[in-house]
Amino acid sequence: MEELRNLLERIRRHEARCGIIGLGYVGLPLALEFARVGFRVTGIDLDRSKVDAIRDGRSYIVDVRDTEIAEQVEAGRLTATDDFAAIAALDTIDICVPTPLRKTKDPDLTFVVAAVNEISKYLRRGQLVILESTTYPGTTEELVQPALEASGLQVGRDFCLAFSPERIDPGNPHFNTRNIAKVVGGVTPYCTEVAQTLYEQCVERVVPVSSPRVAEMVKLLENTFRSVNIGLVNEIALMSHALGIDVWEVIEAAKTKPFGFMAFYPGPGLGGHCIPIDPFYLSWKAKMNGFEPRFIELAGHINESMPRFVVEKVTDALNRHRKSVRGSRIHVLGVAYKAGVNDIRESPALNVMRLLAGRGAILSYSDPYVPAIREEGLSLDALPLRNGYLGDVDCAVILTDHHEFDYAAVVASAPQVVDTRNALRGIDGGNVIRL
Repeated sequence: MEELRNLLERIRRHEARCGIIGLGYVGLPLALEFARVGFRVTGIDLDRSKVDAIRDGRSYIVDVRDTEIAEQVEAGRLTATDDFAAIAALDTIDICVPTPLRKTKDPDLTFVVAAVNEISKYLRRGQLVILESTTYPGTTEELVQPALEASGLQVGRDFCLAFSPERIDPGNPHFNTRNIAKVVGGVTPYCTEVAQTLYEQCVERVVPVSSPRVAEMVKLLENTFRSVNIGLVNEIALMSHALGIDVWEVIEAAKTKPFGFMAFYPGPGLGGHCIPIDPFYLSWKAKMNGFEPRFIELAGHINESMPRFVVEKVTDALNRHRKSVRGSRIHVLGVAYKAGVNDIRESPALNVMRLLAGRGAILSYSDPYVPAIREEGLSLDALPLRNGYLGDVDCAVILTDHHEFDYAAVVASAPQVVDTRNALRGIDGGNVIRL
C-alpha cells in the first residue's frame, strides 16, 4: 500500500508519468489534457503513422489542431511510441482501444486483451490501470483483473484498477474531454479514489460510482438510450412516409414542448464507434444471463433497415425519370458517419453505397473530410463539387449533412436530390425527395 499512497501524492503534485494505450479519437484528446496540466505523457499505439504524426506535431483528428500537439511535444510533455516496453516507466495507464463487434454481433475484445497482456508483462507495484474502452458490465473484474493479477500482484494492495467510460463526441464544438463529466468506478474504494484524483487534475467534474460494473453500465445506458430513441424516430419516419406526413415538421413542432420530450432525428442509419455497437454489448451480456432485451433488439432491427429504405427512395426518384438504378450515375454527398468529422466507422453511408453498387449503380461521392474510401466492396476517391458537375449525374443523395456543401447549388444542378438528413430544410424544389 505504501507504493499506492506514493502514487496518489505523485498524481496530486503532477509528478506521475501518464500513459495512454490507443491514440484515436478518445486517447489523443485525453493525452493532451493530461499534458496541458503538466503531466509527462507517453502515448502508445501500434499504428506507426499515428506515432510519427504526433512526433512531427501533426494531427489526424478533426477536433485536434496541429499546434495543440506540437506545443506539448516541444515542451517535452507528450511523446509517442509503438513499443509497449514504455509501460514499465509509467505510473498510470489508460486503455483507450477499439471494442468493435464480430459479424455475429458478439463483443470483440481482441484489442483490450492484447493491451492488457502487454501491461501484465511490465506491471509493477504502485501503478494505476484504467480501462476506458466501452464494454459489457463485468469486463474489468472478470477479464482485466485476473489477467493482471496473474503477475502475482494484487488489486488494491499492489496496484489500482478502475473503469471510466469515454464520452467523446467527435465534431462537437461545445463539449470535449475537459468539460464532459467523467464517471469512474474502481475495483476497491481506494482504486476509485486514485483514479478519481487523476482525472480531477484535468477534467472539470468527476463522478465516482460504487464499482466498475456500474461505470460500465452507465456507458451502455447512455448509448442504448440514444439507439432506442433513434430507432423510435426512424420508425415514426417510416410511418409518416406511409401516411404522407412530413416527419421533420412533426419533430420541429413536438420539440416546442418544454418538458417530457427530447428531439431525436431520423436518418440513413446509425454510425460511429458507439451507438451502433454499444447496445449489442449490453444485449449480449443480458442474454448470457437469461434476459431477453427486446427494446434493444427491436431498435437495432429498425435502425439497420434504414439504408434499404434510402435505396428505395433513390429508386423512386429515378423512376420519376423512367430510369432504373442499374446504370444510373448516383453521386453521394457525405460518407462520414456524422457532420464535421472524418470518421467512417460503421457509417450508414457505406451500407447505402454498397446496396446501390449491388444494384448496378455507377457511384461517385464528395466529402471534404474523407478523401478516399477503401472499404469492403468500395474503392472510390472523393470528387470536388465543381459548378455544374451534378448536372451530369442522375441522382444526388445527401447522406451526411456537412456544412461545407452548397445545398442551394446542389438542388439547382442535380436532376433529383434525395435528402436523408433534412439538410435542405427551407429549400424547395420539385426535384427534392425527403426522407
